[in-house]
Amino acid sequence: MNFQVTPERIAHLEEESAFCNLAVGKKKNAKEKAKEEAEGRKQQAVILKMLRTLPGILFKDRPAFEDALDKASKTAGLKLPAPVRKNILSALSEHDETAEICRDSDGNPEADPDLRDTENVPLAESVETFFEREVKPHVPDAWIDISKRDAEDGQVGIVGYEINFNRDFYRYVPPRPLDEIEAVIRGIETDIVRMLAEVTGSKDGLPL
Repeated sequence: MNFQVTPERIAHLEEESAFCNLAVGKKKNAKEKAKEEAEGRKQQAVILKMLRTLPGILFKDRPAFEDALDKASKTAGLKLPAPVRKNILSALSEHDETAEICRDSDGNPEADPDLRDTENVPLAESVETFFEREVKPHVPDAWIDISKRDAEDGQVGIVGYEINFNRDFYRYVPPRPLDEIEAVIRGIETDIVRMLAEVTGSKDGLPL
């Protein structure tokens, strides 16, 4: 992902749920609710003003952008709530194949939801063996999400069954004899000629 402060991306932030909720009053008392909403709008304005102080350059490394964000927040005396910070990172980012890979706190690459896929692995074969043979050669930087485990055996992958309806339930029905099909076609042709005759007023269906 790349990160940059632009009017378009700022507009995206203004639509993010956590950022919008800053200006949503939760008090039941109308006066207190109005006061809470006013304070929330003020906080939104301060956050937007802070973001506009960030360098307008295109960051291709998330830690570098987060470092710049933290410095700007500290200078502005802001402590960003975690959901709002997450909204900022989401709104001000775009997918970029040339950017550095985003990693979690353990240094592992974060999965791209748009690239996530599933495979049907035969029960008699291990997930790892199937992955090395069928996936790795085509997607070298792919990996197995080991958090997806079956509730019964605790192993990687969800155990299930695939029912091939065409193979298990299909019953072959031979086509009708050619003579029968030809008779049906002739009957249709006769009906067409008759209807044309009714429209044109001729005996053979052609205009007089």
